[in-house]
Amino acid sequence: MPVLTRRLAVVAVGAAVLRVLLPDSLPLGLLGLNLVLLALVVVDWSLAPAPGRVVVERTLPPVLTLDHTGNVSWSVVNPTNRSLRVAVADQLAPSLHASQRRVSATVPPGGSATIHTTITPSRRGRFAVSDIAVRVDGPLGLAGRQRTRSLPAVLRVHPPFRSKDEAELRIRKARILEIGLRSAQGRGGGTEFEQLREYGADDEFRRVDWAATARSNKPIVRTYRAERNQTVVVLLDNGRVMAGRVEDVPRVEHAMDATLMLATVATRLGDRCGLVVFDANVRAIIEPSKARSQVGRVTEVLYDLQPELVETDYRGAFAATVARFRRRAMLVLLTELNEQAADEFLFPALPLVVRSHVVVVGAVRDPEVERWAVDPAGDDVEAVYRRAAAIDALAERSRV
Repeated sequence: MPVLTRRLAVVAVGAAVLRVLLPDSLPLGLLGLNLVLLALVVVDWSLAPAPGRVVVERTLPPVLTLDHTGNVSWSVVNPTNRSLRVAVADQLAPSLHASQRRVSATVPPGGSATIHTTITPSRRGRFAVSDIAVRVDGPLGLAGRQRTRSLPAVLRVHPPFRSKDEAELRIRKARILEIGLRSAQGRGGGTEFEQLREYGADDEFRRVDWAATARSNKPIVRTYRAERNQTVVVLLDNGRVMAGRVEDVPRVEHAMDATLMLATVATRLGDRCGLVVFDANVRAIIEPSKARSQVGRVTEVLYDLQPELVETDYRGAFAATVARFRRRAMLVLLTELNEQAADEFLFPALPLVVRSHVVVVGAVRDPEVERWAVDPAGDDVEAVYRRAAAIDALAERSRV
């Protein structure tokens, strides 16, 4: 029976009992009904067990990926000898988008019940979940007792790895090219000498080893393999310029996806990958490694990272990088190519790293700005100004 229907039935029965007990000369008006209801509520409240007697345990997924759905469950144990109606309200952040914030179940005597809800987080980071409210209804369903208790737990929401499929594709292509299956045209090739072998119809003429050919009286070619044990270090800018949004996502989120992709490809192909996160200060440093667990360590650093609205200290970050990584490596700097910020802060600091390392700079392109630059404006004045601004922004980026 629904709770509201049961409560109305209880009130009706109470009113009927009061009509029988009262003399006919006394009319049962609104005041009488209120007295009946109040008496029933007091009795029901006194018969409700204390919420502290009910055992409640919460189960959270330890890790969840942004925009993916996970389950949250509460296990309720009834220690009494009668059936209880128990409601649970948990302290879940609004950005977790719980399908139900307050759930309830009827727990049999001496038994247990499990209540579920789903969450779909729209923001990554670390969510501390603590307080939970437990309410136990009385046997009549008119009143209940409620208590808030502390059940501390942590939910981690990791950034989405949207380029995972592309990373796997690049790994497969690299391995196919390495073993010589030329099913796809590849640019360049390995430069680490592997062995000599007899010339084949598909071999490049420039690979012929003339000294070995003269000794064996048949054409011999050199074969090469991709370099191994190289070091790649990602320098992730977390400053003000990375807080701007592209496709309704902060630029630093796109840079995180690129970082995860680069770490995956590098470690799977036998290279070492490290990470330096910085803004006005160096936030985190991960030593280069080619272990398969390296991507997990990178993710643990990135998931709780939020862009700081401060100017990036490139000089301090580059100095810390050079001091930590003395062997020659490829440094991949992920930042925003803003002309003023680059001229004032980035370019003066680059000599610190280009002397001893290979430096690659990566930045996020805004497809909406590129689309505005080619859209026909027609007679729309607003569209004309928008197109002019987009063209100017792309020209500034090209200059940088």
